[in-house]
Amino acid sequence: MSNSFRELLAQRDRIIIFDGAMGTYLYVKGVNIHVNYDQLNITAPDLIKSIHEEYIKAGAEVISTNTFGANRFKLGNDSIGEQLEQIIRSGVRIARAAAEKTGTFVEGEIGPIGKLIEPLGPISRNEARTIFTEQVKILTDEGVDLIALETFSDLRELELAIECIQSICDVPIVAQLSLTEDCTTVLGVTPEQLAELGRRKNIDVIGFNCSVGPHHLLAAVERLKTYSDQIIAVQPNSGNPKIIEGRSMYLCTPEYFASYARRYMLNNVRIIGGCCGIHPEHIKLLRDAVKSVALGFVHDDSSTKSTIEIVADAKKAPGIEPVPIEKRSHLAKRLKEGAFVASVEITPPPGCDATKVVDKAQFLKEHGVDAINIPDGPRASARMCPQMLAVILETSIKMETIIHYCCRDRNVIGMQADLLGASAAGINNILAITGDPPKLGHYPYATAVFDVDSIGLTDLINRLNHGLDLAGNEMKNATKYFAGVGVNPVAPNYDLELKRFYKKIEAGAEFAITQPVFDPERMLKFLDDIKDVTIPILAGIWPLASYRNADFLNSEIPEVSIPDYIMERMKKVTDKDEASLEGVAIARETIEMIKGRIRGIQVSAPFGRVDLAMKVIEGFITPDPEYQKVNRILY
Repeated sequence: MSNSFRELLAQRDRIIIFDGAMGTYLYVKGVNIHVNYDQLNITAPDLIKSIHEEYIKAGAEVISTNTFGANRFKLGNDSIGEQLEQIIRSGVRIARAAAEKTGTFVEGEIGPIGKLIEPLGPISRNEARTIFTEQVKILTDEGVDLIALETFSDLRELELAIECIQSICDVPIVAQLSLTEDCTTVLGVTPEQLAELGRRKNIDVIGFNCSVGPHHLLAAVERLKTYSDQIIAVQPNSGNPKIIEGRSMYLCTPEYFASYARRYMLNNVRIIGGCCGIHPEHIKLLRDAVKSVALGFVHDDSSTKSTIEIVADAKKAPGIEPVPIEKRSHLAKRLKEGAFVASVEITPPPGCDATKVVDKAQFLKEHGVDAINIPDGPRASARMCPQMLAVILETSIKMETIIHYCCRDRNVIGMQADLLGASAAGINNILAITGDPPKLGHYPYATAVFDVDSIGLTDLINRLNHGLDLAGNEMKNATKYFAGVGVNPVAPNYDLELKRFYKKIEAGAEFAITQPVFDPERMLKFLDDIKDVTIPILAGIWPLASYRNADFLNSEIPEVSIPDYIMERMKKVTDKDEASLEGVAIARETIEMIKGRIRGIQVSAPFGRVDLAMKVIEGFITPDPEYQKVNRILY
């Protein structure tokens, strides 16, 4: 099994979900703090097994044996110490029984000895070596898939434990430090020192667990950006516990924990789990967050599997010949003719009155903008659906729209119905996106569906354009969508982003819109890297409204990266109106540098300011006089 886990690690774009805490969860379940939790492997095996099963059901792909404190020093030589071997063997067997038939890996867990080794403490190196060797031999004899060394603060003790494992077997090793809020261990060990140890000892995985909450461990991860050869694991606790009516309570919500999982992944973390205070409900939301970002979730348990594969190639299947691209929409025709196009993104209103949006769209159309981009539930908030807003705009002022359609809220049956209905209503431009997890928005308890991701959705749209339904059945007519996809030129996991972008093109993407571009050099590099791509690329442009706006985007939106020199430019401007104009100037400079390499722009209207969006666009497009005419019909 150890080779199987290494095979999983070898899948470089694969995110692996570990379980959460054992001790604090036992405490929540009413086990007295004075009970020896390791001994429960013997005295309460069904309880331990049930906890493992809860984590597996929640989505954990690796569960840890209840053996963190099971060493000769901690258990002593009394009656409990005499049960050491039985405690460890039972811990592995219980976990293995829980994992049976699910494909879940069993991790043998080893914690620090309990006292520092010499010269800082009373434990000699020989004593420490004997203690670790005893644990490792029993764990490997029982057939664990990997061994995790967790919550270490002394690098020498950790290195000695690693040497003991490597002298006995070739089982995969996860070596983790416990950090303080200063991003070092209590003994001053840094993340960089752990990374160097990982390289020197050829450790499978390095990482951090326990002690501090999700926020502080993100800082540790960010310090390891130059160690791209290392596989990194993060298992934070739920923040510092609070004493409430005499009980230690961890107050970090599952939603908060899951929101940081997204940031970890965008910083090249490959393994995510939890420690003290992180329980099955946290892991369940972690699983949803992983699916929404990485979409490499392949857990085989029927209770958690929800990603549907669309494998048939609609391009090669029988069906109706698609409508020529230039006949599908004004936008498609303009791009086919070689025009430089412009769209503006306007967020749907929070209520059911679209009058203000219609007024803004009319202003933009009269000034030469080709289409209005309408996001789908941005930041998982409650707003008018993009399909109906698009119908209002297209019927009242004949303004073309590009509706964003995300995979979060609907299963594939609902998606198919929506897409057929929108096409019947005359909506023909669409952007296939995966969507923000609801946990990042106003409704953290809403359920995310994610039957497919944006690749699968693009494939589905392509099928409908061929007159084929999801099952491959021929329909009497076909949709005529001009199908677009998103791409991020500055994605932290750039290789994965390119890989997914090419898959989107293979699935049928006909144009692409990038995430907001603030670094022209990075954008040009991206365009060089995809020079073989023939579909039109539209650059996302976001005119910054203020330094505060820039700081929010840079720190809170994982898909956005703003260079330091731009942050400094915005910081120097304190007047609100001047800051907006500076943001416009930066946006125009960006377009000027890349306009020869792209086919158009999508400009965001900051805080609904379409006047600022138009200031960005002016001079870069040649409007179509016929299209600009508006004969408004009240809806």
